[in-house]
Amino acid sequence: MTRVVFLLVPQLHLLDLAGPAQVFSSAADLGYDYQLHYVAEREQVPTVQGVPLVADTRWPELAPDDLVIVPGWRPAAHGPQGPVSPADLRRLAEHHAAGGTVASVCAGAYALGRAGLLDGRRCTTHHEVQDDLARRHPAAQVVRDVLYVVDDRVVTSAGIASGIDVALHLVATRHGPATAAKIARTLVVYARRNGHEPQASALMRHRSHLSDSVHRVQDLIDSRYAEPLPLAELAAAGGVAERTLTRLFRASTGLTPLGYQQLLRVERAEHLIGHGTTVEAAARAVGFTDARMLRRLRARPTRSDPVSNGSSRRGSGTPPATSRAA
Repeated sequence: MTRVVFLLVPQLHLLDLAGPAQVFSSAADLGYDYQLHYVAEREQVPTVQGVPLVADTRWPELAPDDLVIVPGWRPAAHGPQGPVSPADLRRLAEHHAAGGTVASVCAGAYALGRAGLLDGRRCTTHHEVQDDLARRHPAAQVVRDVLYVVDDRVVTSAGIASGIDVALHLVATRHGPATAAKIARTLVVYARRNGHEPQASALMRHRSHLSDSVHRVQDLIDSRYAEPLPLAELAAAGGVAERTLTRLFRASTGLTPLGYQQLLRVERAEHLIGHGTTVEAAARAVGFTDARMLRRLRARPTRSDPVSNGSSRRGSGTPPATSRAA
C-alpha cells in the first residue's frame, strides 16, 4: 500500500488539493493500492473558496514509497511562507531523508523551502510568486514558467491545474505511462500539457498534438514500452502505412516511434534507479538487453529531435537524456 498524505493549511486552494487527490483516487479505482490521508494542525481547515475541510491531526506512519504533497494557499492570507509548523516542516525533511518523495503545488513550495528541501535543487512555483521564492531561498534554483520540476524526489509544480499534471507524472513513473494516460482520459485531460522542460515526463511533453493515429500508437507503446514493437504492428494500430506513421509521428512529437519508446524506457529506469535499483537491473526491467544502451542514452544531451537517420522496420533513433542524466 502506498500512502498519499496531503498536508493542509488554512486558506488553501481547493484545486491545488482536489486535482492531485482525484488522480490518485482514480489510480485506486483502477486497482492500485493507494490510501489517501489529509492531515492538518486543526481538524477544521478553511479554504480560499469557502468550502471547509476536515482533516486528521495525526500523521500516519510513513514508508519510503509513500508520497507527501503540500497544496498551495493564498499568499495574502498569512504571507507566502504559510502557517506550516516547525513540526510539520521536520516531518517533510525526515520523510525525504528516509527515501520518500515530497511534492508541492503552487505556494506549497515555500513549505519545502523552509524544510530545507529546495537548497541546491531545481524547483518551481506559481508565476506570481516565483521571484519571491527565489529571493527567500537563494540556495534554490527556481525554474520559471514551467509546469513542474523533479529533482531528487523533490517535486514542485506551478499550481492550480498543474497539480493534475504533476500527479499524472508521479503515476506514470510508478506504474508506467499507459496507466497515467488511462487516468488522464478518465479526467478528460486527454490533451496532455507540454511542460517545456526535461523534468516533464514524455507523457506530458509529447501528447499535446491532435493526431488520433499517433495517439493510438502512443497508447500501444505506453502499454508495452518494455517489449520489441515492430513498426508494422505500430502502423496497424494507427491505421496508416509504415512510412506515413513515421512521418506523422515525427511531425507530431519530434521523435520516431522507437525514439519515443526508448524515452519511456529511460524515464522509467531513472525512477527505478532513484529508488535504489542498480543500473543493470533497471536496464533489464525496462527492456534493454544490458546496461550499456541505458548508460549511453542517459548521458546524451537534451535535444528536441534526437533522431537523425530515419526509421527502419523497427523504428530508429534514440531519445534525449532525461532529468539528472548521469
